[in-house]
Amino acid sequence: MRRVVTVAVLSANLALATVANAAWPERPVTVIVPFAAGGIADVVARLAAEHLQAAFKQNFLVENQPGGAGIIAADRVAKARPDGYTLLSTPIFQITMAPFTHTVTFDPVKDFKPIAAIAGSPFVITVGGSFPAKTLADFIAYVKANPGQLTFGSAGTGSLTHVSSAVFLKSAGLDMVHVPYRGVAPAFTDLLAGHIAMLSASPVELKPYLESGKVKPLAVTSAARSRQLSNVPTIAETLKSPPVVTYNGLLGPARTPDDIVAAILRELNAPDKSAAFQERLAKVGAEPILSTPEEFARIIAADTDQWRDIVRDLNLRIQ
Repeated sequence: MRRVVTVAVLSANLALATVANAAWPERPVTVIVPFAAGGIADVVARLAAEHLQAAFKQNFLVENQPGGAGIIAADRVAKARPDGYTLLSTPIFQITMAPFTHTVTFDPVKDFKPIAAIAGSPFVITVGGSFPAKTLADFIAYVKANPGQLTFGSAGTGSLTHVSSAVFLKSAGLDMVHVPYRGVAPAFTDLLAGHIAMLSASPVELKPYLESGKVKPLAVTSAARSRQLSNVPTIAETLKSPPVVTYNGLLGPARTPDDIVAAILRELNAPDKSAAFQERLAKVGAEPILSTPEEFARIIAADTDQWRDIVRDLNLRIQ
């Protein structure tokens, strides 16, 4: 009898859980972004949240939680209740590179559940409009003639804007001084004012400044030219350098139910809606991606392997 009662209770609990998940979301969903507003992570998160909010008829609230090069936000989601009401929208390097550069309390594979990759993007080596260089080769020659005298900005120490710059500078044999900011927007302000010489930013972050003529994109960090900036050469067209690309996607805590993951994926990839969503992503400068959770997991694994080698090569360790 005890065994029968136990089975009955377990069955009832399972049925209740299934019903609860089927009704998801019954209340607002919080989407955590590990950066301040304005950058590619924030823009992609807000577009995805708007899309899901319209699909599920429930609020998807984007919450920016910058700090610790994204570690704080990632740790919060890793330890959140796995009920589908706390999600992480992030460039995946926040979890794939962090274990090699920082002391973290989460496991990038075991503590997160990949839902979907949403958009990809290279970075763009960018200088101010008045900088005396028209090409990447010109820039390299100028910096080599002024070692240790010029500065480059980033969205913070350990951010991909920092590391993508560091990868390029090492490949080119350049000596520049790093100036970290609390986001890409203030770094752009100082680039336009001439206070820093270089900034590595995504096309999403660069796009608002392109038509002004106040910035000059010199090269993209991807292996192939970006569809967003087809006239801008790759770094590899000038010198050998590892490609650096960011992938933005949605993740949940590790035990997030499969049916909730499937529901989110279904709405992101719905044939009658995904084309408009992808068009909005492309319009702001991102390169849309359609992926399954399994494909996203493989992207995360490959990215982890890449950063393990790059961080070791750069001898980059941030406390």
